[in-house]
Amino acid sequence: MTLYLLSVPHDSATEPTMTSMDPAELEVALAAVGALNADLEAAGALRFAGGLHPPSTATTIDGAVDTPTRTPGPFVEAAEYLGGLWVIEADDEDAALEWGTRAARALRGRIEVRAFQDVPEA
Repeated sequence: MTLYLLSVPHDSATEPTMTSMDPAELEVALAAVGALNADLEAAGALRFAGGLHPPSTATTIDGAVDTPTRTPGPFVEAAEYLGGLWVIEADDEDAALEWGTRAARALRGRIEVRAFQDVPEA
């Protein structure tokens, strides 16, 4: 079994959050995601899921120097950012892509599906 990241891109220009969504649309989205999460749990595939606050709330810590520094804001400026995610376990890429398709339908948006790397054997 391989771990996969199902990531939810958001638009940096608007930084959407659950509090900025239309309440009726949020209710529909939460119900669809709740059903997806229940199916993932029933299949034994769900490892973790969650939504993130926008990059404007981030603090970047740079440990590449003798004394790590903290800087308010994201480490990179981008047109889109990671707004939420699922970490799932799947038998193969096809199974992960099927879960990603279901997530995209639930959110009525885009989902990126990417496998985690395995640590090379010594």
